[in-house]
Amino acid sequence: MIKHIFFDLDHTIWDFDKNAQETLTELYHHYQLGAIGLNSCDAFIERYTENNQLLWAEYHMGRITKDTLRAQRFHKTFIELGIAPDLVPHQFEEDYVQFSPKKTNLFEGSEKVLAYLQKKYTLHIISNGFKETTLTKMDRCNLNPYFQNVIISEDVGVNKPDKAIFEHALRKAGAEKHESIMIGDSIEADIRGAQDFGIKAIFFNPLNKEKPADVQWQILHLEELMLHF
Repeated sequence: MIKHIFFDLDHTIWDFDKNAQETLTELYHHYQLGAIGLNSCDAFIERYTENNQLLWAEYHMGRITKDTLRAQRFHKTFIELGIAPDLVPHQFEEDYVQFSPKKTNLFEGSEKVLAYLQKKYTLHIISNGFKETTLTKMDRCNLNPYFQNVIISEDVGVNKPDKAIFEHALRKAGAEKHESIMIGDSIEADIRGAQDFGIKAIFFNPLNKEKPADVQWQILHLEELMLHF
């Protein structure tokens, strides 16, 4: 019955963590952060990742704005790691936003799976990512030919898990609930958001985290989709 497959982008197709790590390592050396007291690049990346994930969770739920997320994630990280406010490199966020979306690391098997699915289904993206970075990622990774629609929360005015973004996506795709499925890594935004709206969902769980009881279907590798579709 499935005709339309909706994918999340970050952490599902585009390997956010790997691309972020590459970018942050480059910026760590460019800004010579060791000289201001950040002696471990790995510790810096680890603390940033924790803060970024917490802030994105707040953004998904509509509790903070895009500007707040961007203003806080690096500033909070530097301060927590003991860097005096006057030593925080204020251009760091802008440089990260400029360079990170141009990275092209995808999850293993992404292009193979998308090429396979595209022959049988109509594919779409639903992303809570920021518009300019999402479009850059899609372009740099040559992902646009696989997808009929790229639905971005900034354009719609609401984020996943809000039912309105799923309703908008199905309307734009000309799809019905019973013939649609969502694939993503976020339990709250992608899986519960889709399920609450009334469409099936597949949890992409490459780190093999514990699966909540209300999540019915998970995959650990994207190529598993070729066994199910």
